[in-house]
Amino acid sequence: MAAADPVERFRLSDQYQTLKSSVHRHLIAQIEDRKLDIYTWSAEKVERFVAEQVRRYVLEQRLPVNQRESEALIEDARNELLGFGPIQSLVDDDTVNDIVVNGPNNVFIERAGRLYSAPVRFNDDNHVIRVIQRILAPLGRRVDESTPMVDARLPDGSRVNAIIPPIALDGPCLSIRKFRKIPLTAEDLLKGGSITEQEIAYLRHRVENRANLIVVGGTGSGKTTFLNMLSSWIPPGERIVTVEDAAELRLRHNHVVRLETRPPNLEGQRAISARDLVRNALRMRPDRIIVGEVRGDEVLDMLQAMNTGHDGSMTTLHANNVRDAMHRIELLAGFAGYTGGELTLRGQIAAAIQLLVHVARLPSGQRRVLSITELRGIQGRELSMHDVFRYEPDVGGAAAPREAA
Repeated sequence: MAAADPVERFRLSDQYQTLKSSVHRHLIAQIEDRKLDIYTWSAEKVERFVAEQVRRYVLEQRLPVNQRESEALIEDARNELLGFGPIQSLVDDDTVNDIVVNGPNNVFIERAGRLYSAPVRFNDDNHVIRVIQRILAPLGRRVDESTPMVDARLPDGSRVNAIIPPIALDGPCLSIRKFRKIPLTAEDLLKGGSITEQEIAYLRHRVENRANLIVVGGTGSGKTTFLNMLSSWIPPGERIVTVEDAAELRLRHNHVVRLETRPPNLEGQRAISARDLVRNALRMRPDRIIVGEVRGDEVLDMLQAMNTGHDGSMTTLHANNVRDAMHRIELLAGFAGYTGGELTLRGQIAAAIQLLVHVARLPSGQRRVLSITELRGIQGRELSMHDVFRYEPDVGGAAAPREAA
């Protein structure tokens, strides 16, 4: 992992990791000896205390560090005490979308859809696990050998996944998908070239007129972000119930009920599934139901909701294209215990879903609406689809949107 800046190179060195550990132990000793409750202090007071102690330690130990390296040491010491250690600066950076830790020496970030190596590292596996535990502790979750993987949500909505040895063979791994403080709007997507004005006008009209729709795409394609943008066009006054594994949707409506699944406890009991929540949502007098992502047996209940008066409902689905999305719905229905005929199921799908929006991340890292497709019933034994809009590369190699014929 190369770093051009001298301070960044210093931070990546084994010497610095050893020094940082020594400073951290010194701070802990000072706090314990003086019986200080720094967690009740203001941020400014903690900053002053850490800076004073670190500078004193550097002078007493006659450490060969310059001013910039000393400032880096103060920042990292503060993050070790109260933050998420080496990755705290990445968490605070609003330009970083994802943080991926593959063991102590390999940390990567995603910016604007591209993955980059980050100029930070951990001391060892135990250091990574300590940071993971610090992230999970306020959430009432834990990770250890008996439960070596965990999926959780931070208070700001960011998603956290951690997995440790013996399941992770190359050391503990951590991934954080950060949640935007301000959700993207249609104007933001338009400026970024992710959608056209014609597509926005069409989708807004269909949402306001209560079309049932599914946003389709792969991992990291921006499905949830796009679903959040679509939901902003739901007319005020409608009662909306959302169902999510990790609450990410930010609906700016007065009448929203947010439901979140619950994983099983340590005994493997008391789990609340998405299917349980969708069924319960049907009894809550919703005008629309929004499911963050359909990925299991809740697919049948979602189709039922769309077919029984909850027009305008929305969800997302992992699939490479809209045709694959329909096949995946059939597959999930089979897993959910559907025993009817294939043609009957396709009839239910055609009656429930009016619109499919395919979003993807392009090789450049840009996220883009690739197609907006209407589902128009069944022809023969197959679902009939019509592309209202498609996004295709032109003959010169540049990408250009065009309305489908």
